[in-house]
Amino acid sequence: MQGNDVAFAQLIRQHQNTMLYLARSIVGDVFAEDVVQEAWVSIYANIGKFERRSSLKTWVYRIVSNLATTRRRKESRKSSLDELDGEVSGSYLDASNFKNDGHWKTPPRSWQTESPDQLLEEQQLKHCIHKTLDKLPDLQKSVFLLREIEQIAFEDICELLNISAANVRVLLHRARLELMQMIDRYQETGSC
Repeated sequence: MQGNDVAFAQLIRQHQNTMLYLARSIVGDVFAEDVVQEAWVSIYANIGKFERRSSLKTWVYRIVSNLATTRRRKESRKSSLDELDGEVSGSYLDASNFKNDGHWKTPPRSWQTESPDQLLEEQQLKHCIHKTLDKLPDLQKSVFLLREIEQIAFEDICELLNISAANVRVLLHRARLELMQMIDRYQETGSC
């Protein structure tokens, strides 16, 4: 029994942070920790039933995703599909800004933080980025965080969120556009 507890503790150390990111991206900050706690209870109770049809990581994240989605529905915080499919307007919609694989043709320039003014500006930009991420529809935010922050593979995101690869790419593209538009506004005006 002690070996199982040690292995489970290691599993927690490996996946806790990503599980929190995933839960937050689906259900928000208020319920994320509850969802992850519930997921660990479920994982502990059902680890013996794990059939190895996917990786353990995918199985764990799928449990979190399902619980978070259920909780979001329960709390009536689900975005409508009409909102998710709404068009994002702006200069970055032009496909000529992106390569065929979805990456930028010319990435945004890096910011140098050599003076106190530049450090303050970086903090303000981070605030604007977080504010913009919070305004994204839940599914768009989930896809962005899973892909860009957690570096989860497209196939795993499809499985975790139960959406098609094409939908993942569209949602990721829209999230990137929204963030780039905010960065443009910030560079021009100094505010979000």
